[in-house]
Parts: sequence; structure tokens; C-alpha cells
Amino acid sequence: MELDAQLAAGGETIELQQQVFRLQALLEASRQVHSTIREEEVLESVLRIVVRELEMAGASFPGSGFTYGRLPADAAADASKSEQLLIYPLADREGRKMAELVVASPDGRGLTLSEADFLEGLVLQAAVALENARNHKRNVEFARLQQDLDAARQIQRSLLPQKLPEISGYSIAFRSDTCYEVGGDYLDIVEQPDGSLLIAVADVAGKGLASAIMSTSFRAAFRGMAITGPPLDELATRMNQHHWAEGEEARRRYVTAIFLRLHPATGEIEVVNAGHNPGFLVTPGEAPITFDAAGPPLGMLPGMRYTAERHLFSTGASLLFYTDGLTEVFRGDEEFGPERLLNEFSTYSTLKADGILDALWVAIQAFAEGGPQADDMTALALCRGEMPV
Repeated sequence: MELDAQLAAGGETIELQQQVFRLQALLEASRQVHSTIREEEVLESVLRIVVRELEMAGASFPGSGFTYGRLPADAAADASKSEQLLIYPLADREGRKMAELVVASPDGRGLTLSEADFLEGLVLQAAVALENARNHKRNVEFARLQQDLDAARQIQRSLLPQKLPEISGYSIAFRSDTCYEVGGDYLDIVEQPDGSLLIAVADVAGKGLASAIMSTSFRAAFRGMAITGPPLDELATRMNQHHWAEGEEARRRYVTAIFLRLHPATGEIEVVNAGHNPGFLVTPGEAPITFDAAGPPLGMLPGMRYTAERHLFSTGASLLFYTDGLTEVFRGDEEFGPERLLNEFSTYSTLKADGILDALWVAIQAFAEGGPQADDMTALALCRGEMPV
């Protein structure tokens, strides 16, 4: 009896030691798979542990190109149909399968209890390490993308007029806020050889990076044509044909634009509206003038011709060009709209263009009641005061 008891106690001790050894081995295996944040190294580490330390015949992650040891010939075709293989799915925290570990035991035998326990524990740790590695990769890619977008934002801001022209008797200002890091709104001011001032406010269809790239292309074409000083209607006609000729993707991202030529000495203006929001001209004692579209957006239809309208820009008058981000602001189901924008603009008695834009932005933000900006917002104000003696 005493001998039997001693043997039993010895067997329990040996079993306990084996469990400790298995636990230590699993802890060391876990340390190895968690020692890297690269997905390939996680997979390679798991396969090496399975074959070298657990002494399996072979292991693989199908579809990844990683295999260690020897697998049956039919494993590459379909591991699920091979009776000699054991399959362990690696799932993320949400239960979605990320990968599949395929194991071939020595001589196709069944696993011992300790081997099965070890593999199950290893698979759990490998799944955590794999998910962490993928999350790290996504975070690195997102940070790199964010850096690129920040740089693109700075470049796009640098393409806006960096210095406004100083025109005696006139006040001019603009403001542009993108919805995302970059946007499709475009604004430019080009001084002409004859002393006139050429202004463009445009909006590429859509938002974000693709529209920003298209607005840069639009800028290059506009500046290239503006330097030759063509009539305003001819400029719009040529810009339309150029954008159409850029190809199918450009046509999908057509451009609404409104062009202005100011002759400061005479106080005359020419305006062409190519499918853009109506511009406003407010003169004290007169009904407001709206510059409605004289044709479709640029790049939408080939062969279009546009016409210019001419007006006197009298002393005390003010003009506003803008993109639809200013009017398509909502409070519930109610839109700010062009009528409300014109009413707000008409009430400002100041002839300081920057003050007008500040007041408009305050009114729009108050209307939105803290709601998020849903589109790019760009506006230009031009005012005429008393001419100096």
C-alpha cells in the first residue's frame, strides 16, 4: 500500500512538472510571437514554433506564401479536404477570421493532449499578435497619409492669392475654408497688362483630394489663358473646351465658375457665369443685381459659348462671389440658401470687404447652430468707396 501511494504521488509530481513545462513553453512561444509588430514576422514565428519546438511535420498559412516543414502534396490544392491536416482559424476580437494555420502532424498521427493544448494556446496568442500587427500597419499608413494630406493642404493654400492687389478706391478680400484637408474650391486674382483685374471663383464637382487635384489643373489652364488677355466670354469658352478635352474623368468633375473683369479707372465690370451660383451686386438706392448662369458648367458640354454682361460698379457698391458651401448650410431641414445670403449681404453698410466676409461667416455659423461644415466654403467681396482726390 505504501509503495502504491509513493508511485501515485510520483506520477502526480511528474504530471505537474509536465504541465509546468508546457506552460513555460507556451509563455516562451507567446513572447516570441509578440516580439514583433510586422505581420510577416508574426506568421513566420508561429510556423517556426510549430515545426521546431512542437516537432510537427509541417505548417502553413495558406494564401500568405509562408510554409515551414513538409506538408502533404494535396495541401496546396485544398487543405480542408486533406485528412492528414489540422486547421486552426485565427480570429480577431470581433470573431472575424484573419488567417488559417494548417498543421501536419508527424506521420499523420493524432495529437496528444499536451500538443493540442499547446497549439490552441499558441493560436490564441498568434491571433492577438496578428491583429496588433495589422492595426499597427494601418496606423502607420494612416499617419503617412495624414502627413501627405497636410502637405497637400499647405500647397493648396499657397496657390491662393498670397497678396491682394491694392487698387485705389476699392477694397477686396476673400476667404476659403475647406471641408476636408483639401477641397475643390478655387479662387484667383490676376492683374492684367491693360490695368484691369481678372477674378475667378470656381467649384469643382465633388470634395476631397480628387477635386483638389482637378482644381490645380484648372488653375494652370486659367493662368495660362489669362496671361494672353482674351475677352472674358472667349476666356470662358476656351476654358470649357479645354476642360472637356481633358478626358472622361475631368468631365465627371466639371467646374462651375464665375469670372469678373474689373476696370478700376472707369468703374466698369464684365461678368461671365458658367453654371455657378449667382453673384450679387448691391448698389445703394438700387435693386440688387444677380449674375445668373450664362451657360452650363465648364467641361460638361463641348462647343459651348458664353456671353458676358456689363455693369457700372458705382461708388458705394459692393459685389459678392461665392461657392455653394455658403448657401448649402442646414439647420435641420432648413437651408441657408442664396436668398438669405443676399439679404444678409445687402444689409451691410461697410465698404470694407474683409469686414463683410467676417460678418457673413458669423451669420452662417449662427444659422448652423454649431453643425459641422459639410462643404468647402469660399467667397470674394469687392467694394468701391470714394475715389481719392
